[in-house]
Amino acid sequence: MSAPVAPDLDAYPVTLAPIPPEEGGGFVASFPDVPGCHGVGETEEEALADGRLALFACIDALKAADREPPAPGSAKA
Repeated sequence: MSAPVAPDLDAYPVTLAPIPPEEGGGFVASFPDVPGCHGVGETEEEALADGRLALFACIDALKAADREPPAPGSAKA
């Protein structure tokens, strides 16, 4: 039996959006294929880095629950 192949995190589309100053400012990185998976940071780069950690954790949690992670690009527009 072969080991499962880890999904390529770079293949998942990500959206970056500013957080309004009255809500604390910074940026949020969201992954449309994995609802509820977000990262935040003061800069776009920090939000992307936090988002990648969140994406890894979300996919890991799905696998731990014996659920198949969504494929990159699978979100409906």
